[in-house]
Parts: sequence; structure tokens; C-alpha cells
Amino acid sequence: MKDLRECCLEELPGPKSQADLEDAKIPYEEYCRRLFAPGREFEKPESLKGIRWLSCTMYIFTPHSVANLAELGAEVIKIEVPRMGEPMRHTSPFNEVYLYPMHDSRPMTGTGFGYMNANTNKYNITLDYHRPEAQEILYRLVKMSDGLTECYRPGTFDRWRQSYRYLQEINPRFIYVWGGGFGYGPKVFGASYDILGQAHAGLASITGFHEDFGGHPTKHTNWVIDWYSGTLITVAILAALNWRRKYGLGTMIEFSQVQACTRAMGYTVPLYHRFGVVRQRWGNWDTQLCVHGIILCGKSDYPDEVNPQLKYDARYVMVSAFNDPDFQELCAVIGRKDLWEKYKSHKQRLAPEAQIEIYRALEQWAADKSRSEVVKILTDAGILAMPVRNDKEVYECEHFRQRGTIRWMEDPTFGDVLVQGAYSAGLMSETPRRVKWVWRTLGADNLKIYHELLGYPLSKLKEWSEKGII
Repeated sequence: MKDLRECCLEELPGPKSQADLEDAKIPYEEYCRRLFAPGREFEKPESLKGIRWLSCTMYIFTPHSVANLAELGAEVIKIEVPRMGEPMRHTSPFNEVYLYPMHDSRPMTGTGFGYMNANTNKYNITLDYHRPEAQEILYRLVKMSDGLTECYRPGTFDRWRQSYRYLQEINPRFIYVWGGGFGYGPKVFGASYDILGQAHAGLASITGFHEDFGGHPTKHTNWVIDWYSGTLITVAILAALNWRRKYGLGTMIEFSQVQACTRAMGYTVPLYHRFGVVRQRWGNWDTQLCVHGIILCGKSDYPDEVNPQLKYDARYVMVSAFNDPDFQELCAVIGRKDLWEKYKSHKQRLAPEAQIEIYRALEQWAADKSRSEVVKILTDAGILAMPVRNDKEVYECEHFRQRGTIRWMEDPTFGDVLVQGAYSAGLMSETPRRVKWVWRTLGADNLKIYHELLGYPLSKLKEWSEKGII
């Protein structure tokens, strides 16, 4: 061991300055607030600054994978079809796609809410890159970029001589990502969407209530596998960047959305292999722990509201009391000490018949109470309980507001825009994520990229525009 008398202050554990010493004295909560400083992210450096990435993506899961890079500081250039844009621009609740202008040349069309969150911080250009004239443009971008993500049918970019085996000849350090449904194999040309991935991989089969409760396979209402798959691609890209940093070479990443679903199924397939048991749906209860699930209360917290999410659905509470002392206390609170005498061990409580009896007793106890009443009674007794929140309540949640998870921002194109989630996806004190804009209008950065970056004259841009190349 090195003699401590020979060490400098910076090598020793503990505070290094008076400021560090003062930080060590403040409460942990205040220390975290100062360290992460919500609202001051733009004062700090960006972890991926200097990385340039091309995005030939559409819908959610591949655009999201690249938006993660952009929020971490990479310069991302999204390429869309001239005049039309990618399909996700034309989707939103109720197909109201005229919320924000899409392009100056199409004043009666717009970009809907469905485009939110997967296209933050990206520069936007238009290029019909399957046209022979566009090939040289793309090649020039590849030479000065670090990677590209695309989601077209397998082999499409290869036919256009724009796949990894061609682009690595242009730029050996280039990282190429293909994200799609199935990947190579018998279903190589099978298209995929979030719902198809959930269905084909078996995830929907274990989501929803058991048949004995009138249940059926259920798709998650959000595009959960799209977001999940996109995040996994981002992790793969970061690993590829680290590989290149070490060995100087690029690589190809091939990602199957359906296979991401199989990972999300946990022990389902090994369970069948070992015991021949097909995993069942079990609704709002966690079959591995009891009590650890969601119960229905008798009264809504908003009985006079018109919106059904408030009037009828603001009645659910998550309850967790699987440790023996917690379960004993829960039985005392609901006046069912007989359940404690009957199911004193956790193993006894895990039996299906026991869970049915216990949860039924909980809902009978909550039948004359509102959601907020149930949460207060249980939390006052030291039992973990939390209301199932709806959009309105998440929007108004003070906890999310203080952390900056939900915040207003001044978008350079659209003005005041509410941003959700981006700032909470893994807080980093020194190089935090940030949102510079929610999205750009179609072709907004053609001049910046083609003229200022690549050096093409304005006359050439005008010619390409007239021909529909950009």
C-alpha cells in the first residue's frame, strides 16, 4: 500500500475543498437537488458532443433509439421523404394531425402528437435516397458521420448500395444499425409493429386477467415494446462507440423487435422447458408476491367529473404487504385477523386459492371507501400503498415537477411546449440529458446540412428540390 504521507490531497478519500466539506454537511435531499440542478442542464457539457449520426427511421422504436443519442448531445440528422415526411407525422389521437405545421409547402397538413418524444433534438433534412442522384449525397454524409440507423425491409439498403458492406468501404469507422421485426431467419421479411411484436413473442398472452375472471390476451395501450426496443438499440450503439474507441473500427448492429419482447417475458419460456407449464395471465396481481397488486375501491376520487378516466377509473390502489409483519398489520387494518391465522407464511399466501381469497377480502373492505381514503388508511398504518394515477394527476404531480420530469420549455419553432420524461431517463450530474426542441418541420435544415455542411451551392439545392430529390 502506498504511504499516505506521499499522497496528494486529490488522491485521498473525502472532501477536497471547503465547498466539498460544506456539501457533505447538507441533507441528502438538498445535496441531490444541488448536484442534478433541474433546469440548469444547459450549463453542463454533453456526453456525446462531437458524434454525428444519420437517422433513416420512421414510427417509434428506431427513431427513439437515435433520439436518445441526440438528448445526450450527438448531432443527429434525420432524413425523411420529400414533401410527405415519415408516417408517424400523420398519426395522433383521433388522427388530428394538424396540430403543428409540417412544412411551408403544405400549409393544410401538420404533424400530430404521435410524433412526440421520439424525434427530439434532431436536425431534419429531406432526401429521396433510393434515387440514383441521391447516392453521392448520402455517401458524402457517411464520410463525415459516425453511424446510421435504418429500419427498412432487410436488404433494401443493400440493393441501393447503401448497406453496411458498402458504407464500411467508405468509412471503416462507421457504425451501421438495422432495426426491424424479426431479423434474419425464416421470417426475415416479416414486417413488425409494436402490437405484432407483443403478439408474436408471446407477451400479450401473459398480459391481462385470467380466463376465470373473464380475461383475454391484452396489448399494452402504449407502444411499450417500441420504446423498450429503442432503448436497447441505444445501449448497443454506445457499446459500439466504445468498441470503436478501443479498436478504431465500426461494426453492424442488427436488432429484432420481436426478440426484445421475448426478453421482457422473464421466466416464461424456461418455466415451460423445465415443468411443461404454460404461464397464465393473472391480471393486477404479482403471482410471486402476496399481497403485491392492485385492488379496486368502491368510490372514485372524482365522482362528479364527466371524463370516465376520472369518474369511474380513479378507484384503483396498489398495495404491497408481502412481508409477514406487513401482512399481519394489513389483516388487522381490514378487520380480517382470520386471514393472518390462516396464511401466516408467504408460501401459503402464494397459492392461487389463497390470493383469490385475500384480494377479494381487500376489495370487500374497500367497497365503501374512495381511493384516497384507502391510501391514507394504509399508509398511516405503515403499509405501502399508492393510487393508480391518470394523465391529469401525473401532469399535476409535484414530485415530477420538482425533479423536472415534466416541465415547460420554449421550443424554437413552436413556442411553449410541455416536455415529459426526457429529463428523467437516468439522471447524470455532470453530463445530463436535455431537450433543445421537440421536433423540426420537414426539411427545416436542408440549407444547414446541404449548403453549410456539405458545401453544395444554393442553385444545386433549388434544382434538387424541383426534381423532388430533396
